[in-house]
Parts: sequence; C-alpha cells; structure tokens
Amino acid sequence: MSSREAILSAVKKNQPVESELPELNFPFTSVNLKDTFIRTLTAIGGRVMDVTSWNEIVDNIKATYSTTSQVVNTIQELSADFGSFQRPSNPHDLKEVTVAIMKGDFGVAENGAIWLTDEAMGNQVLPYICEHLVLVINAENIIPTLHEAYERIGNSTYTLGTFLAGPSKTADIEQSLVLGAHGPKSLLVFMITS
Repeated sequence: MSSREAILSAVKKNQPVESELPELNFPFTSVNLKDTFIRTLTAIGGRVMDVTSWNEIVDNIKATYSTTSQVVNTIQELSADFGSFQRPSNPHDLKEVTVAIMKGDFGVAENGAIWLTDEAMGNQVLPYICEHLVLVINAENIIPTLHEAYERIGNSTYTLGTFLAGPSKTADIEQSLVLGAHGPKSLLVFMITS
C-alpha cells in the first residue's frame, strides 16, 4: 500500500458520525428581501440589475462588455446569444475568459451572497478565474439569512458548492480597498422578476 493509499484509508476510517443539522430559528426583520439583497450586495461592490426577461439580460451584457471579450456561458436560456459552455480538458484553457455567465440557485438578503454549485459553474475554476462574473437569479429565490440557506442546502447533493458575494476584494494593505485582487474584478447580478 502506498503512503497516499494509507493516508486516504486512515481518513476514511476516522470519519465523524453523521448527525442531523441543528434546529435554527433566527428572526429576520427585513420586510422586503429583494431590496435588502440589492442594498447589501451593492454595499460590498456588486451591481444588481432588475430585469423581467432573458432578452433584457442579453441586451445588458452586450452593452456592458466589449465585443472582443471572451464570454463563457453556462446558462441554457442564453446559449443562442453566448453559446454553450464546452468544458476544456485543461482548466488553464480558461485563463483568458473575460466574462463568465452562470445561474445562481438563490441569494441571501443578509449578506448579498449567491449560492452556486459545480453544476451551474460548468468548471470549478470558472467563477474565480474570469475577469468579470455575471450571475442570474430569480427574485423569488431570495431568502433572509444564511441559517435558512444552510437548511436549504443541508440535504442537497453536489460535488462543490460555494457562496459568492461581490467581486473579489482585499483591504489589508494600507487600508486601501482593492477590487479584483484575486478573482473577478466585478460582479453583475441580473435578478429576474416575473
């Protein structure tokens, strides 16, 4: 047995016992989850556009980003305009992606985060390696708190899941806020309202 196999075997034998998620009940006082989500995400550097159709999304993306941008789309509804994502054999092939378009499962009002799974990402590096990230969510899928978010994802099946909120940023150098320090320079969220 190789050392790698020995380590993985030891990890597998020493897994904690599975337990049910705890009961959590935290009141959230926001009357309008959509407005709270928009205000929170805007405060942390993201932009939100309220739209009513896929055509509005297409028009806004084309108006916002250069026609020379390399756009990668993972949303079926936008494939006629932006193509369908073809997963590369080497993730390094995504290093030139300017705009990545993905659909989020839901948004969290209290912190402006959007839940994404590997299925929506197309490739696990895509939301982190692109220059500009575009996410689409339904306005009805805004929930109040992360506690409710964890209840929602607690029994889901996915390989990788992540909460994304705003563009990447750092402010630890001379108290200057830098956007796009180690990931997307911008986050644009299209919120579809029916």
